[in-house]
Amino acid sequence: MRTDLLVILQWLSPAFPTGSFAYSHGLEAVIGAGERSASGIGAWIEGVLRHGAGQSDAVLLASVLRGGDAAGIDMLARAMAGTKERLAETVEQGAAFARTVAALTGRDLPPRCLPVAVGEAACVLKLPVEQVVGVYLHAFAANLVACATRFAPLGQTEGQAVLARLHPAVAELAAWASVSEVDDIGTAALAAEMSAIRHEEMDVRIFKT
Repeated sequence: MRTDLLVILQWLSPAFPTGSFAYSHGLEAVIGAGERSASGIGAWIEGVLRHGAGQSDAVLLASVLRGGDAAGIDMLARAMAGTKERLAETVEQGAAFARTVAALTGRDLPPRCLPVAVGEAACVLKLPVEQVVGVYLHAFAANLVACATRFAPLGQTEGQAVLARLHPAVAELAAWASVSEVDDIGTAALAAEMSAIRHEEMDVRIFKT
């Protein structure tokens, strides 16, 4: 087994100190509004993957991995964050990710939005772009499922079943994004953006976003 694969798995694992457990991407507001079923939560996460930040992050990450201008792509990533919380989510996690990888490797990695930070760090790994993007998307989906199991009445097994059903979407999106350009991004996840806006106004919140 290539150690580079183990490296990216470590960087994108829940144990890596990016604080991902604190961000629900607006899912807390969706659950708070009454969505409690595994099918409904799974459909919401798949929608975000295919048509929201999952899609845009995948393409931005792939573009950096292929040698794109990280600084320019980072500016685009910031501009594409539709709400205050979405911007904080990607900037804060990206800064924590870059800081930790820099401490581990001795490399000079500036703070970036999360997909750009991952791309800039992982570009030295000898891994296919599609594989890195797939691991990134799986980690993104797994974190949202974990949020649902902590906040909604989903058991651990039920949550894992939701994640397993998302595997085809993750694989398809990773394959598409690995050969796509930033001009191919076409997100249409208005409900997810509205959830992020509603989350800012919740009286009681477990998650930052």
